[in-house]
Amino acid sequence: MTSVLCIGHAVQDFVFSIDTMPRAAEKYRASAFESIGGGPAATAAVAIARLGGAAKLAARTGDDAIADVLVAELEAYGVDCSLVRRFENHTSSLSAVIVDKDGERLIVNYLDYALDATAAWLPQLLPDNIDAVLVDTRWPEGALHGLQLARRAGVPAILDADVPVPADGELLRAATHVAFSETGLSEFCGDADPASALRTVDASTDAWCCVTLGGEGTLYLSDGELCSVAAHKVQVRDTLGAGDAWHGAFALALAEGQTANDATTFASAAAALKVRNGGGRAGCPNRGDVEDLIQQELTENIS
Repeated sequence: MTSVLCIGHAVQDFVFSIDTMPRAAEKYRASAFESIGGGPAATAAVAIARLGGAAKLAARTGDDAIADVLVAELEAYGVDCSLVRRFENHTSSLSAVIVDKDGERLIVNYLDYALDATAAWLPQLLPDNIDAVLVDTRWPEGALHGLQLARRAGVPAILDADVPVPADGELLRAATHVAFSETGLSEFCGDADPASALRTVDASTDAWCCVTLGGEGTLYLSDGELCSVAAHKVQVRDTLGAGDAWHGAFALALAEGQTANDATTFASAAAALKVRNGGGRAGCPNRGDVEDLIQQELTENIS
């Protein structure tokens, strides 16, 4: 089974559903509430498992009841949590998530910055059964270590470049593939135009680079040419975790030996289905549904 090591953030999300996004410091009544696991690396690991891959997560948590909940949910999805390390006298990461009736979201996260940031406890050699490494930017020291392990082992080293992307560019140079969020790219380059910002980044790294633009699809550079993958047209239930599902699917496809261009198509379909399904991690699609959506759109385009 194709296996991906995910390194980064695991968080417990407290999700409140309301009609419209808050505009003032007032009281608002939620129409629904869920407590679900989140975090870019952790949710990407679930997406990988749902798509038929093997996922191992390396993350830092506190030694508290929230960590128990986080690990239990991830293991229930089949994620290997043997590299999730709990730190005594620290608090696990929490988020308040506001989702409106259009599926847009507002997130307020707490991360204990006193957690030990060193990556010395991570494996010093990439395990033989790991076919790709996916990292997020919430733990830069762990991310850099993971990317370097992947590079030395000759497997894809994938950076989920969402905010905050460290300004020194070290993570970009260590990666073989960099997938920016629109905000991550804009803030890193100081350029609000995705196309020109992508070209700027491409000139500073030998990694394959792209930027995900939500409902507007994905832009990427192929042999210096700007290319795009259109977003699939689906009814939006909520967008929470869609980017994480994209990165998990992208990493799995690369680990399986797909080209970056084909992996982008696969990831875009997975993210679209996540948006349509909603429902937290339970909405991460299975392999058959992703392949069916891709085939459906191919057939429609031929017709």
